Amino acid sequence: MLASGTSTFPDALIELRNVHFGYGDRPVLRGVSLTVPRGKVTAIMGASGGGKTTVLRLIGGQQRAQQGEVCFDGQDVGRMDQAQLYAARRRMGMLFQFGALFTDMSVYENVAFPLREHTDLPEALVRDIVLMKLHAVGLRGARELMPSQISGGMARRVALARAIALDPELVMYDEPFAGLDPISLGTAAQLIRQLNDAMGLTSILVSHDVEVTFALADHVVILGPGTIAAQGTPDEVRHSQDPLVHQFVHALPTGPVPFHYPGPTAAQDFGPLPGGRP
Repeated sequence: MLASGTSTFPDALIELRNVHFGYGDRPVLRGVSLTVPRGKVTAIMGASGGGKTTVLRLIGGQQRAQQGEVCFDGQDVGRMDQAQLYAARRRMGMLFQFGALFTDMSVYENVAFPLREHTDLPEALVRDIVLMKLHAVGLRGARELMPSQISGGMARRVALARAIALDPELVMYDEPFAGLDPISLGTAAQLIRQLNDAMGLTSILVSHDVEVTFALADHVVILGPGTIAAQGTPDEVRHSQDPLVHQFVHALPTGPVPFHYPGPTAAQDFGPLPGGRP
């Protein structure tokens, strides 16, 4: 298994180098170093609150690292000016948790939105691209429907069509399987894998679903409390001897991640009240 911060991917599209970040007084990432290999599906996993979505925000430039470097194709996102950042974002696609479709726009208009926002393509070409992207996710026939008229799984697929509308190099998925039934989940996982390979994408997948994600990903990173607990192939991570990784992969209720939130001891809480009252 790879040690924390070790890279065996010289052609990495994304690199985090000794990244520190926190919200106020609460540190989230403490010296995190990881690589995202070009053309592969990389899963970022770990317990809730461990910084997975924060990593996506740092890559997209919504947040800036307080220390260290977040590099996209060799350029530090934290040092980009507004024009450079917008240019980098045009090379990225994002599938937000639960899809985040525009509720007052049809399926067609949702997918067309980034094309109209970021290009000057004629409407006939916009139409062809939208229909091709919807066809790729199996929803060309649903183009006139509104988000309120489609299921949660279909909404996630529309969001995926929108995320790939500009033919990005990188697509980031924030909990793409949350709330999906088994059929929709399997469809979403298959689409992520097929689109990554067919379009030559690099994909970053944040998920808690160990079984599906390990079957899908080429590379897995497990975040611990502010650090990397393990990274490597799914098989390497599955057989990790790290206690936190073992607890997470095998869904154990006890381990480094405690059941009880830190607080006073039971003796302190249930002992005699002040003043000698029972």
